[in-house]
Amino acid sequence: MGRAPSLAVSPALRQGGGVRNISSNRFDDGRDGTVRISDVARHAGVSPSTVSYVLSGKRSISETTRRRVRESIDALGYRPHAGARSLASRRSNVIALVIPLREDVHVPVAMRFAVSVVTAARAHDHDVLLLTQGEGPDGLRRVAGSAMVDGVIVMDVESDDARVPVLRTLDLPSVLIGVPEDTEGLTCVDLDFAAAGAACVHHLADLGHTDLAFVGQPPSVYERRTGFAERTVAGFERAAAERGVHATMRPCSPDTARDVAGDLLRERPGLTGLIVHNEPSLGPLLDAFAEHGRPEPSVVAIGPVPPGVPPPTSVDLPAEEVGARAVGLLMDKIEGTGTPGVTLLEPRLTVRESNTHRA
Repeated sequence: MGRAPSLAVSPALRQGGGVRNISSNRFDDGRDGTVRISDVARHAGVSPSTVSYVLSGKRSISETTRRRVRESIDALGYRPHAGARSLASRRSNVIALVIPLREDVHVPVAMRFAVSVVTAARAHDHDVLLLTQGEGPDGLRRVAGSAMVDGVIVMDVESDDARVPVLRTLDLPSVLIGVPEDTEGLTCVDLDFAAAGAACVHHLADLGHTDLAFVGQPPSVYERRTGFAERTVAGFERAAAERGVHATMRPCSPDTARDVAGDLLRERPGLTGLIVHNEPSLGPLLDAFAEHGRPEPSVVAIGPVPPGVPPPTSVDLPAEEVGARAVGLLMDKIEGTGTPGVTLLEPRLTVRESNTHRA
């Protein structure tokens, strides 16, 4: 047998509200003197085995009987023991979330997606196992071989992700939060980042701006061809060409934000529009522009705005909706009703006039 899978539960998640770890929240089976399965059977006027079949789904039960049993379960407050239920259904009632916390990953944003997955999973009576190491294909194989989870949600998806061929071979339901180049046979959900990049360009061009800069993710994000980052830049470039505006793109890290701003000011004296796809760099960028004595450009941000920064016009990351969609799609696949496909959520641009001026 191989070694146990590398699993981690983020301390940030443990401290957040409404988050549970996999060893908690196991339901009572009635053995402490509370409601038993026999009590439910007596209340519903059926045999205990019928109640068990309704809970496990192992046999076909008429809808009338099933409804009567469910009503008795609700009336008495009975909750089946999760361990016994998983043995009966051959499920663990746990899903895995693969979210590598690399050095260039902005953890607060990543945790928004993680919490959204945990919250949605709870609604389906599932707990979440976090895998935060960048183990790639080997990590997926170990998790699938452990039989510890019913399915897996994979994040930080690269355009030519090495995990994708493995997912196609595993007998384990999976959903990707992100979109690789080859989506055949996969189930993916994400924000339409290409449309988000384009929406920012069109907004600024509609205001009369003809000289735009896109400040993006750290260089390493593009070097490993992270899908969401590539798609945002592609949407930006296509829309800039369509609108005939002068456009440039700069990768950026928080510690290089001032240098990036200085370079743009020297190289682009006519720059009036700035699109920032990098939450931790937004504040330092605006500070650097102010220090150079130049009028602050009209700013559009993609993603959440950090505390202390006057909120500009922005496209927010719908982390809660993406997480809920991913969990719902995974549950469909676990139940055998899901089908492959790509779901892209339309970006929503929130215009804030106080931060955007006409060129």
